[in-house]
Amino acid sequence: MTVNDVTDPAALLHPEAFLSPLAIDDAVTRALEEDLGRAGDVTSVATIPVATHAHAILIARQAGVIAGLPLAVATFRRLCADINIQAHVHDGNSVAKGVHVLTISGPARAVLAGERTALNFVGRLSGIATLTAEYVRHTGVTKMRICCTRKTTPGLRALEKYAVRCGGGFNHRFGLDDAILIKDNHIAVAGSIRRVLERARAHAGHLVKIEIEVDTLDQLREVLDTGLADVVMLDNMSVPMLREAVQINNKRVVLEVSGGVTLASVADIAQTGVDYASSGALTHSAPNFDVALDIDA
Repeated sequence: MTVNDVTDPAALLHPEAFLSPLAIDDAVTRALEEDLGRAGDVTSVATIPVATHAHAILIARQAGVIAGLPLAVATFRRLCADINIQAHVHDGNSVAKGVHVLTISGPARAVLAGERTALNFVGRLSGIATLTAEYVRHTGVTKMRICCTRKTTPGLRALEKYAVRCGGGFNHRFGLDDAILIKDNHIAVAGSIRRVLERARAHAGHLVKIEIEVDTLDQLREVLDTGLADVVMLDNMSVPMLREAVQINNKRVVLEVSGGVTLASVADIAQTGVDYASSGALTHSAPNFDVALDIDA
């Protein structure tokens, strides 16, 4: 895909994933303020005449899945409104090593000032998308979906969860405010599984799902007996336990696996018949994607 003269960063968003323009604007603003500080790019100001023009190519130095291009475009546009940008791929596209991703032409000072911020966004988010795609590949033809968690970089959650979608994964809750997820400490404080579920059900609106975490099959049976949960999170269970949990459940509630979901284990987990597997590694341990900005002298 080639998009010429990209003026709207949203044109490069993954077509099946949402990222708010406000989130893009906020992230770019904070990143540029962090990098340019009070004096701006003093190196470029000192060494590059103001009228100098630059032509640059953003290149993928490894194979993977691209994410974060709208943020890169917004970064350069913030520094120079009439900079010319051409996109050769969009978010969610798989690329080979050496593929040209963006072409940027405009005032050299703006190109150089935005270089690192743009690369940081694309490198970080493409790394998440690439790792997610590898997890998804390991699920094969099973029904299981790969999900992220709240283990995200503070302040970048919306971006990182968007990158998971670019890689073919799905999002778990975005925060404490969009679903009820009862964990072991909630059960401990409330006193019992039944008590905590009864309180949750009495409080929840009709559109709010209730999920509860269990770490034994007896706890799963107890949850099912209440009939009050929508989703059960099977925490740190072995593959044989997961198979038994699927049989015990008999499609009564949605089953999600958490804990120990790695590239080495995800294929076996998917074969058990569970519905979802969530992994914090998608966001907290994704390697940076190798991407560079080369100036055509």
